[in-house]
Amino acid sequence: MPIILRLDRVMADKKISLNELSERVGIANVNLSRIKTGKISAIRFSTLEAICRELDCQPGDILEYRE
Repeated sequence: MPIILRLDRVMADKKISLNELSERVGIANVNLSRIKTGKISAIRFSTLEAICRELDCQPGDILEYRE
């Protein structure tokens, strides 16, 4: 898939754990883990917005396109 998720990298840069981010965003730990590992085929804009708000980042920091 040409879209790569970089949530793990952003979380490491911000020094935030999966559990802490899931609580702040209001998404189940399992679902956030799937996003983090790239094992999803879609993400809601509301979820992406909440993640970006809590990590103080842009969607482009989390999503990367490669041919």
